Amino acid sequence: MKSDIKIPIVENVFLAAIHEYSDDFDENIWNIYLINDSDFQLDGVMLVSKAFGTIDGEMRKTSSLRHAFVEIPAISVKKVEMIEKSVLSLNNEFMLTYFIGDTLYDKVFIFKANFANEAEQEEVPILFVEGVIVR
Repeated sequence: MKSDIKIPIVENVFLAAIHEYSDDFDENIWNIYLINDSDFQLDGVMLVSKAFGTIDGEMRKTSSLRHAFVEIPAISVKKVEMIEKSVLSLNNEFMLTYFIGDTLYDKVFIFKANFANEAEQEEVPILFVEGVIVR
């Protein structure tokens, strides 16, 4: 009976953190992008984010942020949110859920604490800029 349940695997859909200049803050900030590098449109997309971890020996966590998108076209990028400087030292978790046709996909992506460094960066597909990718 358990073997009858098919859990679809998320492929070619991932998150990237990109360090870029913000006119609003007049400094470089980290923005999170949802990358759809697949040949399929994503429908009914829901992304829930939160940060958690330890700072100075004390357990900390943020409230959850929810983002909803009606659709994300194939081979496209969607800017999701900014990561505030004070939570870069925490694990930043993103729970993604979407449909392709009638099939529901979901995956949890985690940017580990202190991910924001040069050594972790690679070229982000579609955007062709350097960033930290979580697959």
